[in-house]
Amino acid sequence: MFKTLKSDLPASVVVFFVALPLCLGIALASGAPLFSGLIAGIIGGVVVGSLSGSKIGVSGPAAGLAAIVLTAIGTLGSYENFLVAVVLGGVIQLIFGILKLGIIGYYFPSSVIKGMLTGIGIIIILKQIPHFFGYDAEPEGADSFFESSGENTFSALWNVFDNLIIGSMVIGFISLGILLLWSNVLVKKGKFFEIIQGPLVAVVVGIVFFIFTQSSESLAIAETHLVRVPVPDSFDSFLGQFSFPNFSAITNPEVWIVAFTIALVASLETLLCVEATDKLDPNKNVTPTNRELLAQGAGNILSGLVGGIPITQVIVRSSANIQSGGKSKMSAIIHGFLLLISVILIPTLLNKIPLSVLAAILLIVGYKLAKPALFMKMYKLGWKQFVPFVVTVLGIVFTDLLVGIGLGLAVGIVVILLKSYQNSHFLHIEDKSNGRHKIKMELAEEVTFFNKGAILKELDSLPRDTYLEFDVRKTRYLDYDIIEILEDFAYKAKERNIDIKLISKRGIVENPPSFIEFFQLKPKSNMSLS
Repeated sequence: MFKTLKSDLPASVVVFFVALPLCLGIALASGAPLFSGLIAGIIGGVVVGSLSGSKIGVSGPAAGLAAIVLTAIGTLGSYENFLVAVVLGGVIQLIFGILKLGIIGYYFPSSVIKGMLTGIGIIIILKQIPHFFGYDAEPEGADSFFESSGENTFSALWNVFDNLIIGSMVIGFISLGILLLWSNVLVKKGKFFEIIQGPLVAVVVGIVFFIFTQSSESLAIAETHLVRVPVPDSFDSFLGQFSFPNFSAITNPEVWIVAFTIALVASLETLLCVEATDKLDPNKNVTPTNRELLAQGAGNILSGLVGGIPITQVIVRSSANIQSGGKSKMSAIIHGFLLLISVILIPTLLNKIPLSVLAAILLIVGYKLAKPALFMKMYKLGWKQFVPFVVTVLGIVFTDLLVGIGLGLAVGIVVILLKSYQNSHFLHIEDKSNGRHKIKMELAEEVTFFNKGAILKELDSLPRDTYLEFDVRKTRYLDYDIIEILEDFAYKAKERNIDIKLISKRGIVENPPSFIEFFQLKPKSNMSLS
């Protein structure tokens, strides 16, 4: 891991600046103490990063859980009661890992995963534009279409014009210029510009801009448009920010319901992020998913024990890590330590960073996830890839992450069923001779009840006076439902003067009296030739 430190250290700084506002914003959107988001970010980096098998994945608090956390805190009566559910959720995730349920993530189609990445990229752009111009009504990290402020994603964009902060906008554009200049020009000029990342320079310039414009009437930036890290008066007050679970609430059934909900949603979001991150990884590393569930479980147990909100692997931080050149898990671990050190030693300095500067960093991250060229690439792959992709993107933009993925998955399943419907058999029609149609029908390797409609439609459409060659030599699995259709067809074929030649590995049979007897099947069993 230390061999790649020269790449991981600069990347960790970028991830730190991406993670800082998101940790605070997600905690605020969750109705939890601000410090709880930082706790989750620190543990997600240091603990989960150390235990995970992912080289470039970064964990921390996730926007997808914010609504669950907000509701659960109110339902359970106190934040301390909620922390019990976080701890139990972590234990359940450990059980998921032991049971090897990490394989679930591999059952999501590639088109849906690419749609998730693109949708998240678009959401980042749409949600950061208001912050870029100084309109900070919605907390950083929110990803739902309907916002806690009563607005939605697009109405918030419209309201930017009435809530423009000149100072935020100016430093936002300056920061964006620095980032583009750094990544497109300066980074090619020498190693110095690779080691010192553009986001760090943009943040430093942003702090300087804030300090020197405080007395300006037009360019001054109010504290509400800056990062807001809790600043303790002493070490004792710093320790006082930690909360601890009230384990006397463990007998409350609602605590267990919340715990299972957290474990299920956090695990699903993590597995999807793992799949997406592995696709983005230029080195094509494969993350062990069961180990990831164990790492996430351990992280959530510790987070709950010391007052943090739930943790998942997060695609925004992970993609920022990849885009910044992170090579190993050291990047995630170092970013966690940077969060810890900074909130202890320099919280006052952090609180001088304009949110518009961090928005500029996130805009770059979002654009790289949602490049317009990807839409054309998916379109060229055909509608079976493009439709689930677009539905996932639109679902994420107009609802939230999990609903969007669910919609994309549903469409993906429908596409699979259609493909199965179409690929159940192959038909070859020969010229009519001796007054009879000659048709060859060959079944696919696996034919299930999903194919009933296609095969039944084909058999019913056969004309009278047909000679049908029915070939099952390549078929390894034949569902009993299909055999029933063949049995019924054989009975009706006599009335339509259709002769059947059954060709199988067992030989050739002319007009078999019973398909069930031929395959020697009992009712509701299936033919397996493998």
